[in-house]
Amino acid sequence: MTSGESPPPVPPTELLMKRCKFIWRLLLLSNLAFGAYLFASAKRRDSMEINRRTAQKSHKGKASVEVPPERITSSIDFDSYYDDFFVPVTTPVQIQAPIREEQQRELFKWMLEEKRKVKPKNPEEKKQIDEEKAILKHFLRAKSIPKF
Repeated sequence: MTSGESPPPVPPTELLMKRCKFIWRLLLLSNLAFGAYLFASAKRRDSMEINRRTAQKSHKGKASVEVPPERITSSIDFDSYYDDFFVPVTTPVQIQAPIREEQQRELFKWMLEEKRKVKPKNPEEKKQIDEEKAILKHFLRAKSIPKF
């Protein structure tokens, strides 16, 4: 190396996040401030509308000219647009055909076999499984299975 040349620049060894800590903080604070502004403006708008309604109610008895509230019109009616989200969708309940008694017995037998395969972890679980098996055996031994 000669005395006139400067050494080559050293690549940064720190992470990008650590080098730009000020920018990250600025972005975070600006986002929080913007969110607070939106929240406050929506709350202020709601409180102004409530105040206007109460003022109209208090002036009903007095003889004065009532001015209808101003309606903001746009190409989209937001009230009807958002109502679709809050109205629950109701679908008619489809009544299933009753299961034949033979199929019910086969199902109970399968359930009993599965209950026999279960290994209980504690005495309470064993007691519960035994009770469930007793109920299944009762249904299998009965002449007719009750309809629910």
